Amino acid sequence: MQWLLQQFEDTNKLAEALDQLGISYTWHKVVPFVGELIPKPVVADPGSVVMFGSYTLWKNAETNGYRPRPFVHEQVWHPYLLNGADALFLTLRDVPQRLADDGKDWFLRPVDDSKEEPGNVKSTGEIIRMAERVLALDEDEIPNGSLRHDTLLMLTEPVRILSEWRLWVVDGQIVTYSLYKAGSRVVHRHEIDDDALDFGQRMVDINPGYSQAYVIDICRTEEGLKLLETNCLNAAGFYAADLVKLAEAIDGLARD
Repeated sequence: MQWLLQQFEDTNKLAEALDQLGISYTWHKVVPFVGELIPKPVVADPGSVVMFGSYTLWKNAETNGYRPRPFVHEQVWHPYLLNGADALFLTLRDVPQRLADDGKDWFLRPVDDSKEEPGNVKSTGEIIRMAERVLALDEDEIPNGSLRHDTLLMLTEPVRILSEWRLWVVDGQIVTYSLYKAGSRVVHRHEIDDDALDFGQRMVDINPGYSQAYVIDICRTEEGLKLLETNCLNAAGFYAADLVKLAEAIDGLARD
């Protein structure tokens, strides 16, 4: 496996794990909003490359034809999603006509794995005003990485979350994990409840072939364990994961 890294705190930790394992890697800068790597890597086998760095790397992945599927489109996971049963999907341009300004609170996030709007709770009035501000702009006035007229949003009922974990999945198995939030406190500890680990592995098992390597975030609520989201592992924070185990598992992946 050829490892390409963008240098910052998390990838420095990954590099230490790679050094322990005797795995070579190269450092690259990433052109913002473009995803071009500097220096440009000499790739021996395009099917055996792994990149870690900033979210902008998705541009490089898109250039090479890699397009992960949004997890909300995975029907097998719908019964386990946090508020998956009552989710409302609207493009930004449809919000003013389709969403009643009734004071109700919604948890809001873009469907695509993007940072156009971070996941957060807003009232219907706030959401409508946000949409109207964007819709008042011509689309060619809107900078890259911002909400656009056709951005698809997912809105769900807010739920109180008790604990949140990130799990790293490689070749169908959870290889490491980290607690990253307990109630409202951000905590990074290499620990997980047994039933949460079993739940996470069950989410992986019921959707085989979703991706050869990815992260899955799960949470405990007052109604039980739920699936929060999945993401590419290339730009996901490591928190307190065991990076030696993660690097070893990724480097051992067989090319499909």
